[in-house]
Formats: sequence, C-alpha cells, structure tokens
Amino acid sequence: MFSIRTLEKADWPAIADLIYLSTNVWYEKNQGRSAFSGGPEVCQLFPEVYNDLDPRCGIVAIHSESGAIMGSCFYHPRETHVSLGIMNVHPNYFGAGVAGALLRHIISFAEQRDLPLRLVSSAMNINSFSLYSRYGFSPFEVYQDMIVTVPKKGLEPLEDVPVNRVREADLEDVSGMGAAEFDIAGISRERDYCYFIENDTGIWRTYVSVDQEGNIDGYLVSVDHPGSCIIGPGVSKSQDIAMALLITQLDHFRGKTPLFLVPANRPELVSMCYQIGAQNCELHLGQVLGEAQPVQGIIMPSFMPETG
Repeated sequence: MFSIRTLEKADWPAIADLIYLSTNVWYEKNQGRSAFSGGPEVCQLFPEVYNDLDPRCGIVAIHSESGAIMGSCFYHPRETHVSLGIMNVHPNYFGAGVAGALLRHIISFAEQRDLPLRLVSSAMNINSFSLYSRYGFSPFEVYQDMIVTVPKKGLEPLEDVPVNRVREADLEDVSGMGAAEFDIAGISRERDYCYFIENDTGIWRTYVSVDQEGNIDGYLVSVDHPGSCIIGPGVSKSQDIAMALLITQLDHFRGKTPLFLVPANRPELVSMCYQIGAQNCELHLGQVLGEAQPVQGIIMPSFMPETG
C-alpha cells in the first residue's frame, strides 16, 4: 500500500501541512486544544531546522497509487546515539501501519551503527506509547511539561538561585557543553551546540552556567518562533543551576508563554517552577531502545530540536 523513501526539499510544504494537521487533530480530540496555530507554514520550521542539522535524515511513507504522503519522521544520528524526532501520520491513514514502518526503518538504521535509539514521547498518547513499547523502548525519565506566562516586567528573583553564574554561550564553550552533557546524560551532540550558538536564523538563544573553576556545569537553549516557543534542550549538574538557567531564559520571553520540560523526580526544581507561576500541561517520557546511561543531574529536553 505504501513505500518508504528519503524526504526531499520539494516535500517540505507537504510535510509542514502534515505536521500541523495530524498534531492538531490529536490534541483537539484528546486535550481540547491545538498544538499549533498560525497556519501550516509555521511547521516548515521542522524540515528547515532538521535539514540544517541532518540533511537527508527524514523519511516519508508514500501511497503506492496516489503518491500522497501518508506519514513522515525525522531522525538524528549523533556520536553517542540516534534520536527519533517528530513522527506524524495523516489522519486518513491512522491504523494503516505507517508509524510502525517508519519506526522499523529508523530502528534498523540505529542497529546497523550499534547505537541506542532515544526519544521523548507523550505519556498521554497511549497509542504512541504502545507502539514504542511494542518495539522494545523503555522509559528512563518522566518529564512534566510546564508553561508560564512571563510578565512584561519580568519575573521576581528567587533567593539562592545562582543567576550570577550564567552567561551567554560562545563557540569556545562547545567542548565544555559536550563534556557536561556527557557527564550528566551520557550523550554528546556538539554540532548542535555550534548550530545554536551561531544562530544564523536568529531564533536560538544559548546560555551556560560556569562554576568557580571556570568549568561549564550546565547549559540551556531556547527557540522563539511561531512554530515553537520552547526552552530546551539543556542539562545541569544540580537543581539550582537548572533554575538559574531557566530564569535567565524566561527573561527573554516577557509577555509570552513558553513551554519547558522538567524531570518529575526533582521536587526542588519542580517547586521552584511553581513559585514562578508555572503550570503543568502534559507529561512526557524519555525512552530508549538499547542501553540507557544513568542520569547524573538534570535533563531538560525539547521538541525542537529532538536530538537528545
């Protein structure tokens, strides 16, 4: 009924339509709200960014008779792992085996390279959880999706949060960011850090936290775009460092309502988020097929880009 091929640049408008439609259909049905607004063109951010980071690392399922795109998925090979990115199936083809075929293709890619395959998926979407579980993925972390509307005057400072250790990142920080993430999460993705810091599109902002010896003990990225208003990805060696980075990022979202993910098993960090007015809106699971490295600090993942 369908075949799998590599996503091409000519597919980008159709992929944007697919992501916008299929994601909104699920959220409207299950949560009574849309995930995206502003029209399908805002979702062209996904193929644009993922082509910048990983050319030809997207796949599509093509209907054998009509040639229509039935589904799509992105994947991100890194030196320590492969990350499974956003996967979408057109509502007309729900239940046709498209998601499973896309997933098998990427599992085979990771297995050929003997690398674990990682993803962050909604804990509230039982169908997607069942799909990943059926193929052997297991959760290693639970994340609370939180939103906060930042006052136009900014947030009130919190006591004992070391914001004085936070500064904007530069390219000389890349190796230190990689070392910190490897120590904390067991993964590394240095070309991502370069992409964020170079910021050719003007939508990224990257901060690092530096300890008294000059070592990077945390970083946090954000993206501000009509298709994605998210703080993350990032890692930190402690909860107070994570909060310092988060507060610094939030100051650039005055008058906006960004989304961010925090690990549910870090009560001090979660409590500080509540103190600044954050609210829960969903739960996500960090999952892995293969070996999961023990988490030695705080991981704050993102949906743009899903490279961790």
